[in-house]
Amino acid sequence: MRIIEKKTWPEYFEKILNGDKTFELRLNDFEIEEGDMLILKEWDPKTKKYTGREMKKTVGFVGKWKIDDLSVFWSKKEIEEKGIQVISLKDFFDADN
Repeated sequence: MRIIEKKTWPEYFEKILNGDKTFELRLNDFEIEEGDMLILKEWDPKTKKYTGREMKKTVGFVGKWKIDDLSVFWSKKEIEEKGIQVISLKDFFDADN
């Protein structure tokens, strides 16, 4: 198990903290795999300083792709025009039942 520390901007830190954001989108410039510990440190880009808040998360699924790898699903032109979405999946809750 590796321990990896990364900066997280306040608006995203807060969304992770309250459970709304359950994923991370990061440049693939470091090694990380399932079971590693990710320490997210709140970083204020305006002051260019850490706020002092941090949280620890256990890493689940890690997907790594380059643009050319995604061309099996979409053309490079489609990716450039429309971008890519990352979708977090949660258990389904039906308020009517």
